[in-house]
Amino acid sequence: MRETDTYKTIGNKSSGLYKDKGSKFIALAFPVHSEEEVKERLEEVKKQYYDARHHCYAYVIGYEGDRFRYNDDGEPSGTAGKPIHGQILSHELCNILVVVVRYFGGTKLGVRGLINAYKGAAKEAILQNTILTKTIRSHYQVAFQYPAMNDVMRVMKEQELVQHVQDFDLHCRIEFSVRKTRARKAVSQLEEMPHVKLTYLYTK
Repeated sequence: MRETDTYKTIGNKSSGLYKDKGSKFIALAFPVHSEEEVKERLEEVKKQYYDARHHCYAYVIGYEGDRFRYNDDGEPSGTAGKPIHGQILSHELCNILVVVVRYFGGTKLGVRGLINAYKGAAKEAILQNTILTKTIRSHYQVAFQYPAMNDVMRVMKEQELVQHVQDFDLHCRIEFSVRKTRARKAVSQLEEMPHVKLTYLYTK
């Protein structure tokens, strides 16, 4: 279980290059948030580098790091996808896809050579990117009557809750987010108030 409420990811697309004995390894790193997005980026890379022999990749989605996959795309088992995935893990990143495209140079590199090449290319693409530290926030909706306004707003301020949507028409409604590690205390304070209804929305 994560005890922190921050995670690291990349800010944009980046590339890296590794050469060995005539073979060229081009790495491309993308920020992604779903398996569908992974498929789209992979299709783009395969179209752009249609003449390459291999399109190996690894990805990690979600700040828990539990949605991941790596693929050797025809290279000897464990020599491509796993080293790419290893670089993602060593940089503690998530919501990232790294694809390494290989152009064969005519000389076999062997298992160790391949591992070093895919690892080196992936590392270079990551180092060329901007690493972002993001906060995991839980989102809620609180509904209340006007008499509870001051108490609700006091908790908003004390717990540093970020308001996203306000509706003060006939009834009061606020959609807000709170750092995951502070959510329990904020929720407890709001739920203890009479005539206040709290609804959990999502965490991301």
